[in-house]
Amino acid sequence: MNKSVYLWFTLIILSAWNPLNAQQRTYVDVAGIDQSIKPGDNFFRYVNGRWSDTVKIANDQSGVGSYSFMNIPQKQLLQNILDSVSRTKNKSGSIEQKVGDFYASGMDMSTINKRGYQPVKPILARIDAINDIPSLLKFVESEVKSGNISLIRLGISPDKKNSIVNIAHLYQAGTNLPERDYYFKTDSATIQIQQAYKAFISTLFQLTGSNPATGIKNANIAYNIEKQLAESHKTNIQLRDVKANYNKLAVSTLNQSQAKIGWATLLVNLGAKTDSVDIAQPAYYEKLNIMLKAVPLSEWKIYLKAATLGNYAETLSKPFVDAAFGFAKVLSGQAQQKSRRQVMTENVDNYLGQALGQLYVKRYFNEDSKKRVLILVNNLQKSFENRINHLEWMSDSTKLKAKDKLYAITKKIGYPDKWKNYDNVQISSSQYFENILSVNQNDYLVELAKLNNPVDRTEWHTTPATVTAYYNPPLNEIVFPAGILQYPYFDFAADDAINYGGIGMVIGHEMTHAFDDQGAQYDKDGNVKNWWTKEDYQKFREKTQQLSSLYSTFTVLDTVHIKGALALGENTADNGGVAIAYDAFKMTQQGKDSVKIDGFTPDQRFFLSIARIWRVKTRDAFLRTYVNTNPHSPAMWRVNGPLMNFEPFYKAFNIQPGEKNYKSEDQRVRIW
Repeated sequence: MNKSVYLWFTLIILSAWNPLNAQQRTYVDVAGIDQSIKPGDNFFRYVNGRWSDTVKIANDQSGVGSYSFMNIPQKQLLQNILDSVSRTKNKSGSIEQKVGDFYASGMDMSTINKRGYQPVKPILARIDAINDIPSLLKFVESEVKSGNISLIRLGISPDKKNSIVNIAHLYQAGTNLPERDYYFKTDSATIQIQQAYKAFISTLFQLTGSNPATGIKNANIAYNIEKQLAESHKTNIQLRDVKANYNKLAVSTLNQSQAKIGWATLLVNLGAKTDSVDIAQPAYYEKLNIMLKAVPLSEWKIYLKAATLGNYAETLSKPFVDAAFGFAKVLSGQAQQKSRRQVMTENVDNYLGQALGQLYVKRYFNEDSKKRVLILVNNLQKSFENRINHLEWMSDSTKLKAKDKLYAITKKIGYPDKWKNYDNVQISSSQYFENILSVNQNDYLVELAKLNNPVDRTEWHTTPATVTAYYNPPLNEIVFPAGILQYPYFDFAADDAINYGGIGMVIGHEMTHAFDDQGAQYDKDGNVKNWWTKEDYQKFREKTQQLSSLYSTFTVLDTVHIKGALALGENTADNGGVAIAYDAFKMTQQGKDSVKIDGFTPDQRFFLSIARIWRVKTRDAFLRTYVNTNPHSPAMWRVNGPLMNFEPFYKAFNIQPGEKNYKSEDQRVRIW
C-alpha cells in the first residue's frame, strides 16, 4: 500500500530552476547527515540517523516521520475545519452540517458514556432470539448491510476477466487477528497478542453483564471458532496470487455444494440479484459450511456477540474504548490513547471522507497543482517508455504491448471530478452510533447498486486529504490525492532534484505497479489476460524471484526478516520508481548540470530526497506487526534496497566494494 504532485518542467520546456532561489531553502537537512556513516554502508542512516536517534515518538502514536505518519500533522488541518463547522449553524443537509454534526456527536462523550452499551442492546437481543442456522445466517446477512461484518464479507468491484462490469465477490472472513498465522504461531510475541485479544473479548462480555468466569469462558469459545475458521484462510502471501483468488461460480452450483450456507437465500437477503459470484477464497466458505453443522448453535451465538461487541467497541462508552485500546496497543506499541479530537478527525475522514475532502480542497489545495503534477506524470511516463525500449531481456513484441498499457493508464490527481453523494445519509449532532449506522447503510446501498452494472472509472478509493497514492489494476489507473502533494514529496519552490527524488519516485513507483508480479497479469484494459510471450514472462518471473530472495535477507528486528514474497509487488515498484524518476530527472536542466547546492551535486540531492521521503521511526511492536501484515518493506529498506541495485547511486556517492550495502554488478537486481 498506500496516494503525487508538482513539477518544474516538461520534457520539452525544461525547468527554469534558479540555484540562488533554491539556496534560500535547501530542502536537505545537512546538519542531520551523519558523516560517521558511509553512504554505502547504510544510506538511510546516513541521511536520517541523527534525526532518528533524537526524535521522540509521541505517547499516543506508534511512529513519527513521513508517508503514513504525515497524516498526523495532516489531521491538524482537518481538525481546523471540523472545529469550525461543528460550531457553526449550517444548512440542514449540507456537507458542512453532516461533517460538523458527525464530528460533534463523536466529541460528545458525556452522552456516549451515559448510553453505555445501550446502542448495541437491540443487536444482542436479536442474537439471543436466533433459534436455528437459517435465522443465524439471516442475522449475519442483515448486519452486513450496517457494516457489522462477521461470517460473510461481500464486495462489489470489477470482474477480473471483464473489467467493464462490476460483479459480486465473496471473501474470507470470520477472524479478527491481523492474519491467519497469528492463530497458530507460538513465539512469545504472538502468544502475547493472542492473550491480549482473548482478554479484550472477555472484558467486552463483562462490560455487558457477564461475570469474570463467564467472560473468560465466552472469550475462549469465540476465539476457538475464529481459530477453526482461520485454518481455511489463505495467508497474506497466498492472497497475492491473482488467478488463485478468482473463482467465478454459478449460484446454483454453490447452492448444491454448500447447502448449509444456502447461497440463493443468502444473496436474496443481501439484496444481491445475480446468478454468479466470485468466491475469492473457496476454502473458507467450504469450512464455514461444515462448521455451521458441527458447531453448537449456543456457541455460534457467543461468537456473534463477541464479533458485534468487538466491531462496535470504539463507538461505545469509555470502558469499551479502553478495552479496545488495551488490545490495539499490543499490536502497535502505542503507549496511550489518542485524544478524542484526533480520534474523531480520523473517523470523519473514514466515514465521510469525500465530504470532508471537499472542505479540505477548498481551504488548502492549490488548483494549479493538478496541472503541474500532470506534467510531471507525463514526464515520468516518457522516461518509463524509454526504459522499456532499452530492456535487454524483453522481446520487441512484448515491449509494444507494455508501452500500450503504459500509455493507457488513467491519471487521477488531487481530488475526484465527481464527488460521492451523501444525500441519503442522516446525521444528528447527538447520536454518534446511529450516525455510523446511517453512513454504513448508505455505503452498502451505493455499493450494491453497482452490481452487474458498468464500472464507474471516475470513482476514487481514497480520500483527498490522505497522504498516500495507489495503482488500481482492474482500472489501470494511478491516483495521487491532494494530501501527498506537499513537502517532503513536493514543494513548488524546490529544485528538480528534490521533487524528482520525492514525488517523482512515488509516481514512478505507482506506474511500476502496472508491471509488478500482480499488475503484469492485467492487460491495458484491466483484464486478467496474458499479453506476454512465454519466454519473456519466464525471464520476468526469474527476475522477480531474485528480488524476493534479496529482500528476504534483510533483517528488521532481531530474527525478524522482510517477507520477500509478501512485499514483492511494492519492492518491484520501489526499484522501478527510483530508476524511472532518475531518468526523468536527467532530462531536466538541473539533471544535466553539475552545480552543487550545500556541497551536494544534483544527483546526490536526488538520492538524498529519496531517503528523506521515507524518514520514518516506529515502535518495535508496530514494526513487528507491519512486517507480518504489510506488503511494503519498512522505511529503511525502501531506501537501501533499491539504491543497492542502482548504478547511478554508486557513482553519485562513490560506493566501493567492502561497504555493507555494496552489490557487485552480477548481484544487482534490475527488472524495469
